[in-house]
Amino acid sequence: MSALTVDHTPDPGREWDDTVRIWEQTDAPEGCKVEIIEGIVTVSPPPDGMHNAIADELAESLYADKPKEWGIYQTLGVAVPSREGLYIPDLVVAPKQLVRSDSGGCLPAAACELLVEITSRSNAAHDRISKAAGYARAGAPLYLLIDRWAPAGPTLTLFGEPKNGVYRTLSTVKFGEPLDLPEPFGLTLDTSSFLPD
Repeated sequence: MSALTVDHTPDPGREWDDTVRIWEQTDAPEGCKVEIIEGIVTVSPPPDGMHNAIADELAESLYADKPKEWGIYQTLGVAVPSREGLYIPDLVVAPKQLVRSDSGGCLPAAACELLVEITSRSNAAHDRISKAAGYARAGAPLYLLIDRWAPAGPTLTLFGEPKNGVYRTLSTVKFGEPLDLPEPFGLTLDTSSFLPD
């Protein structure tokens, strides 16, 4: 992995450098995600089949209507400096030119058009709380949480309009119900394929 070159505010100093060094040197099994969440290096196991199927279905829907200058990425590092973090979302929609010019190993969260996390049983709290707060504080415009393990049943929650480090909930639907993505997407997602067989 390449070195992380992100300006973090406030300057976490040597502790951040040490954390990044640990992150870079973590030798996790293939398919695992190694992230920095709230200044702590975390390793998540590879996602299960349904998790990957949902990511695939969502990517297909997004590819159909996205502008040509945007790409959809599954292993892109995203910097969340205000929370001392480096996340690897399940899907990222970002300008292709920005991705191609990135040499630091990650993009600023605020430069991404859409960030998507699909919960796994082992990391649902990170996606619901830590990452939602980190993305909001970083100014990421849209965050889609696909929560397979929500207490009231599987849901999709779209967060947006970050202000003072907090998102506004734009929409929440159950799996199987349509979800409208606002401009610049301007499309309705059919989530019926997210339901388990």
